[in-house]
Amino acid sequence: MDRPGQLRGGQTVRRFALLFVVGALGSVAPLDAHEVRPGYLELTEVSPGRYDVLWKHPAGGEVRISLTPVFPAECHDVGAGGTQQSTGIALLLRTVLVCEGGIRGKTLSVDGLQSTITDVLVRVHHADGVTETTLLRPASPSVTLGGPTGWSRIASYLRLGVQHILLGVDHLLFVLGLLLIVSDRWMLLKTITSFTLAHSITLGIATLGYASAPILPLNAAIALSILFLGPEIVRAQRDESSLTIRHPWVVAFAFGLLHGFGFASGLTTLGLPRAEIPVALLLFNVGVEIGQLFFVALILLLARSFRVLEIRWPRWAELAPAYTVGGLGAFWVIQRTAILLGAL
Repeated sequence: MDRPGQLRGGQTVRRFALLFVVGALGSVAPLDAHEVRPGYLELTEVSPGRYDVLWKHPAGGEVRISLTPVFPAECHDVGAGGTQQSTGIALLLRTVLVCEGGIRGKTLSVDGLQSTITDVLVRVHHADGVTETTLLRPASPSVTLGGPTGWSRIASYLRLGVQHILLGVDHLLFVLGLLLIVSDRWMLLKTITSFTLAHSITLGIATLGYASAPILPLNAAIALSILFLGPEIVRAQRDESSLTIRHPWVVAFAFGLLHGFGFASGLTTLGLPRAEIPVALLLFNVGVEIGQLFFVALILLLARSFRVLEIRWPRWAELAPAYTVGGLGAFWVIQRTAILLGAL
């Protein structure tokens, strides 16, 4: 059965809008397109001016990241607790730091952060019970301690969630694939809500420690979910039918459970204290949803702009988004499967 002409035109305009976004994502996507996991630096004041330090060096997928914490000049390392390897973490370092007059009012930074696309979450537990939480980014790799703590803590976890999805090119391509299949606004709402509910479930389960998924097989499975959408997009463009086309929210929920484990890696690798996990989980998930809604709104506004401008596009452009999504999905499946087999 053919769709109404108006709907068909709207879908065509949306494909053109998606063509530009897919092309942009494809051109900047790294070989390992999964989200870069953040680093974690924790200082706990055990006595006046004396701090236990925990530094978790992030692992950016298969790419080695070189980062080094730089402490204030008044601070001196007086003893190391050792280093060890950990899943998803390149280096785990424990040491003891002594700072004359304490660390409040002093600046610490992470050298090398400005040349990456990852973040470092910094937490400082002062002896008087005050805890500071700050997210260091490539654009702001240093922080002066002793400032306001309440809003900065909330903003850090929200920002971490937003950046986690906006830098996760494979997650964005999956959402793009759903947008190429969905035919109307009501179905779009159901599909996005279904995806949100599903990844929120597994994000919570994984972050709270009730279940986990190995990183390498998980990355390959997420790539497979993108590849799966490629043929479905082509079927939708040919006005054919399938379970995915009739009920895209079902597929969004099923694969959303998988993507939730991917989102969880942004928190589980931090190794937060159990008392901090519920707040961090809530704020991080809200940040992920803000980033996702921003991305969907961007696509819809871009499609509306093209429709208003009545831009004429060549015939090949209509098929390009579907084959780009499927092609990138296939590439990542092959690449990540090879990495998985190599690790085994």
